[in-house]
Amino acid sequence: MNTGVFIISAPSGSGKTTLVERLLREVPDLHFSISYTTRPPRGQERHGREYFFISRSEFQAMIGRNELLEWAEVFGYYYGTARRFLEEAQRLGMDLLLDIDVQGAAQVKEKIPQAASIFILPPSRGELEFRLRHRSEDPEDVIQKRLRDATREIYGYDRYDYVLINDVLEHSAKCLKAIVLSERWRQHGNDRAESQWARELAESCRKEHVLPQIQPILASFGG
Repeated sequence: MNTGVFIISAPSGSGKTTLVERLLREVPDLHFSISYTTRPPRGQERHGREYFFISRSEFQAMIGRNELLEWAEVFGYYYGTARRFLEEAQRLGMDLLLDIDVQGAAQVKEKIPQAASIFILPPSRGELEFRLRHRSEDPEDVIQKRLRDATREIYGYDRYDYVLINDVLEHSAKCLKAIVLSERWRQHGNDRAESQWARELAESCRKEHVLPQIQPILASFGG
């Protein structure tokens, strides 16, 4: 099959990791890209699981060899996606799933305009803070920094094709699955009746249809 590309972005604490893990369990033929970064591991993070943790000089060498599909420097650290993941997905006949930030998403969309982009929003600033505090991973200064970062990041939602408000996990997981299946079936011209549920649910998550729900969320962040 032709390789589809799915981009998922979200502020820290929005539940993206849980949704992505569930998507990978429930939807076959998705090849997940693990990003490279120069920041040190946090908590229980391991090399090759959450990220590939490499030195700044190694990352710069990858840039010089044009090995990165996208990359950005965020708060003094590099983050990027290796081109090899796209090549591997193409070789395996799978779709590529990217978990990247707004800067990286813009680069991928420029190179692969047909990529489907999904932004995950928390239902409010208060709920995001609750989730960050109850993860029990970060000290107070890190929590405050993540909240400030989220306030900046959420305004990038308008660059995405779909916006998913992660309020109820079961519904959000079903919506994410519907978006991926709908885009995949659309690409391959699947008009079978059993795909109708996915098309309808995915369409309800298109950015233009979610705008009335987005405005109160932005307001809760002071927007």
